[in-house]
Amino acid sequence: MSGEARHRTPRPDEVRRPTHRMRLPGFVDGEIGLGTVVKHATQMLRIRPCGGCEERARQLNHWMTLTGRRVGGKG
Repeated sequence: MSGEARHRTPRPDEVRRPTHRMRLPGFVDGEIGLGTVVKHATQMLRIRPCGGCEERARQLNHWMTLTGRRVGGKG
C-alpha cells in the first residue's frame, strides 16, 4: 500500500447524519432537542416511560434541534 490509508465503509451504527434545525422564535429560548420536547410532553400527560424511551429521545435529539434564534447569525 504505498502509504495510503485504507478506506472502509462505515457500519450503519457508525454513520452520523447531520442534525436538522428548526427555528421557533417566541416558543423556544436557546436550543432543545425534539426528543426532550417529546419527553417533557409525555411527562406532563403522565405517560409512564418505557424501556425504549431514553433511546428514542436520544435519537430524536440528534435528528432535530429546535431553536429560537438563527444559528451563526443575528436574531
